Amino acid sequence: MLMNKRQKEILKIMEEEGSSRVNYLSQILNVSEATIRRDLDLLHEAKEIKRVHGGATLNDRQTFEPPINKRMQINEKEKQAIGRAAASLIQDGETVYIGSGTTPLEVARNLISRHDLTIITNSLPVANLFSTVNGISLVFIGGFLRAAELSFIGHIAEISMNEVRADKIVLGIPAIDVKAGLTNDYLPEVRTDRSILNLSDNLILVADHTKFGKVASAYLAPINGITTLVTDNQTEMGLINQLRDQGLEVIIAE
Repeated sequence: MLMNKRQKEILKIMEEEGSSRVNYLSQILNVSEATIRRDLDLLHEAKEIKRVHGGATLNDRQTFEPPINKRMQINEKEKQAIGRAAASLIQDGETVYIGSGTTPLEVARNLISRHDLTIITNSLPVANLFSTVNGISLVFIGGFLRAAELSFIGHIAEISMNEVRADKIVLGIPAIDVKAGLTNDYLPEVRTDRSILNLSDNLILVADHTKFGKVASAYLAPINGITTLVTDNQTEMGLINQLRDQGLEVIIAE
C-alpha cells in the first residue's frame, strides 16, 4: 500500500501515543470521521496498526519517543540546572506561560515558592504542581489530551489561547538547528505551539544539549524567534556562539 500524507501523519501520531481514537484523529487532522475510519482500515490491512472499536493501536511497535514519565530521569541534573536558571528570569507579578515537557516542568518546580504569579499552561504536571500553591493564580488550557506528554492540544486549546496573554513564555522543543530553526516531529503539537508563541514576544526556550543539531519534520519557528535560550554546560560552545551571533541571549546553566 502506498500511504498518503494523512495516513503517514496518523502513524506518526500513533507512534507518539501508542493508540488513538477516531474522533481525536478527525479533530486533529481536520477531516471527517468516515475518512479516518477508511484510513485506519487501510492501515490495518497493511498490518501497520491493529484496528479496535472506536480507533486503533500499534502492532507492538516501539513508540517514536518515550512518554514524559519515562523521560524524567534522562539528563535529570542538566534539566534541573536549566530549571533553576530559567526560573531566575521570572519576576514576581508576571504572567508566564509554561509549556509541556520535562524541562519546562523543572522551571515550574522552581517557581512554587514565588508570590503574585499567574501561570498559564496546557501541561497536566505543571497544573497539578500549582493547583494547591497559595499566591499563584493558575489558568489551565484544556483540549484534546496527548497522553504521552500529559498535555492538551488541538483546536479547543488554540481557541482558548486567543483569550490570554503572557509576559513571558517558557517552552521546550525536541529539535533545534541554527539554520532550520525550531522543529518538532509531532505536527498536531506544532500547531498548538504556534498559538502559544502568539501569547508574548518574550520566548524563553529551555533545552538540554541533546536537542541541538537536530531537524524534525514539522517547522515551528525561526531561531531568531527565541528571546533567551537556557541550556546546560555540555552544549558545544561553537554552537552557542553561533546562536549569540543571531542576536539570542544564551544562558549556560551550571
